[in-house]
Amino acid sequence: MNPFLVRNKLPDFHSVKPRHVLPALNKIITENKKIILQLESADDSPTWENFVIPLEKCSEKLNRVWSYINHINAVKSSTSYRKAYNQTLSKVTEYSSDLGQSYVLYKKYKTLLKKNRGLNASRKKLIKNEITSFELSGVALPEKQKIKFKEIQSNLSKLSSSFDENILDSINSFKLVITDKNSLKGIPNDVINSALMRAKTKKSKGWLFTIDFPSYLPIMQYADNRKLRKDIYYAYSTKASSLFKKEFDNTNNINNILKLKYQLSKLLGYPNISSMLLRTKMAKSSKEVTSFLSKLTKNATKAALRDIADIKDIAKEFNITEPKAWDIPFLSEKLKKRRFNITDDEIKQYFPVNNVLNGLFNICKKIYGLTIYEKKASTWHKDVKFFEIYDKKKELVGKFYLDLYAREHKRGGAWMDEAISKYKFENEKDNPVAFLTCNFMPPTNSDAYLTHDEVITLFHEFGHGLHHLLTEVTEYSISGIKGVEWDAVELPSQFMENYCWEWSVIKDMSYNNKTKTYMPKNLFTKLLESKNFQSGMQTLRQVEFALFDIKLHSEYNPKNKNFMKILEGVRAKVSIIDAPRWNKFPHSFSHIFSGGYSAAYYSYKWAEVLSADAYSLFEEIGILSKTAGSKFRKEILSKGGSRSAMESFIAFRGRKPNIQALLAHHGLMNQ
Repeated sequence: MNPFLVRNKLPDFHSVKPRHVLPALNKIITENKKIILQLESADDSPTWENFVIPLEKCSEKLNRVWSYINHINAVKSSTSYRKAYNQTLSKVTEYSSDLGQSYVLYKKYKTLLKKNRGLNASRKKLIKNEITSFELSGVALPEKQKIKFKEIQSNLSKLSSSFDENILDSINSFKLVITDKNSLKGIPNDVINSALMRAKTKKSKGWLFTIDFPSYLPIMQYADNRKLRKDIYYAYSTKASSLFKKEFDNTNNINNILKLKYQLSKLLGYPNISSMLLRTKMAKSSKEVTSFLSKLTKNATKAALRDIADIKDIAKEFNITEPKAWDIPFLSEKLKKRRFNITDDEIKQYFPVNNVLNGLFNICKKIYGLTIYEKKASTWHKDVKFFEIYDKKKELVGKFYLDLYAREHKRGGAWMDEAISKYKFENEKDNPVAFLTCNFMPPTNSDAYLTHDEVITLFHEFGHGLHHLLTEVTEYSISGIKGVEWDAVELPSQFMENYCWEWSVIKDMSYNNKTKTYMPKNLFTKLLESKNFQSGMQTLRQVEFALFDIKLHSEYNPKNKNFMKILEGVRAKVSIIDAPRWNKFPHSFSHIFSGGYSAAYYSYKWAEVLSADAYSLFEEIGILSKTAGSKFRKEILSKGGSRSAMESFIAFRGRKPNIQALLAHHGLMNQ
């Protein structure tokens, strides 16, 4: 049996092979096409039961298999698997394009909405979403333009895949071997030991470092050797560009992705790319987005200028007259140590992974009444864990895989993906399953430990997971995070981050396995005092990324392909740290070129307004309040895409969101 096609249980991921990919996908697409043809040719009037449910079943079957296939490509890539994946990618894109351009199905959805027979609010929302999706797929275009539209979509999917592959190949190809231990002065021992083990695995002398983030960041923060910092910064910030290796250069991919998206927007009658992409967002125009970002810039600039002045002051003590980009993390860490008498490495000793997970699960038990158990399951790597979630009635709510550690052939970053989404079709139903993926430093000879930033990352991704897993919506296409406006999808994830700054949570979650002690209150107080350390600089950094993204997709002109010039203009406007001209950040900006954040990177800050304001209710009545937790679960987490994000927020908070809570959380009030 093909492991991807198993439906009565989860796949045997351990036995998955590249040869399973294409047959599984082909089988589902062939079956779905037959059903779609029958629906298109049916003469009877469309109803929820005879029309929507069969299409929902088709979507569920395909998305489940494609999610499995896509996930393995991200976490266990190989040359043969990548080849099979890219073959199926073109088939999925073609299938989706054909479906999205079916004028017959589009008209039937419109007829069903117009007749409005027994449709509740959530079903109407689903149908409206589908109608919008058809329109954004070019359903109303003349036949010649439909063909052009499909061709563009096919090429875009290939380019996005190539973009990610170039980043992964760049990371995998870079090896920095250090043979002189004096060059490693300042770097924490666990990082050095990890580099030593990596070198031994590769049968290399000395210490082997990579530009995987858990290897790269500690060098930037702690290495006394300035040349070492510059060398690894150069590799990290030029990856997937011509300055790294020409065969991994993403320049053409970026230009072609922008050109094709521009062509799509013009075919659909939009003035630019962002107007097309904002159709399904809470923010309705690039002007609204830039106005929001300008407000953040105004509130953060004064604090950011103080931050950079402090860095320049401490730089003199290290004989650095003009701090460069590769000095900033190092000097910031020194400044943080002096100001708060703590370092990330010191804090890290109190966050062994298992304790952090237990603390996270306890929060879910206290505010949502959930119990989480680890279970055995077939996985794609020995370090992957599997869990089941039960509610207070001891009923199964959902399941999730947890893949925490960085390794070769695994995509960088952290994310949550849907494996199975909740649905109910007549007598058939299923609970949701999630993939939660991070890239932390793997354990060496002892337990794995997390920095506080990594604890925040874990809580963030778990927040996404809860949004997917705690849905009570049984209409497939609007359950979990499906159908949620993209600029609101970060609300639950950023909401969970707040718990990483609460003593009542940290005191039970932290534990030093060597000293057998919990984190002292005075150490936590220092950590809390450092919360808004350089918040001005960090806010402007996020604004820089978001402003580059929205300007790129609003102002793109095929006659002017210099996307770096747009970035330089943005940096001149908002950045207070001079990036070297050879910094090729866009070449690995996968969020906007291969992820779902094109003209939507502002979503992180937009949703942070929502999450900070939502959390302020917990601050008012108790951060572990069951009452607030029950309301948040009922009005936000459980609703999925069954209503607009604004409706859900107002139902929870009793009013529209405001920016004050966000500014207060970042210490940017009255700036």
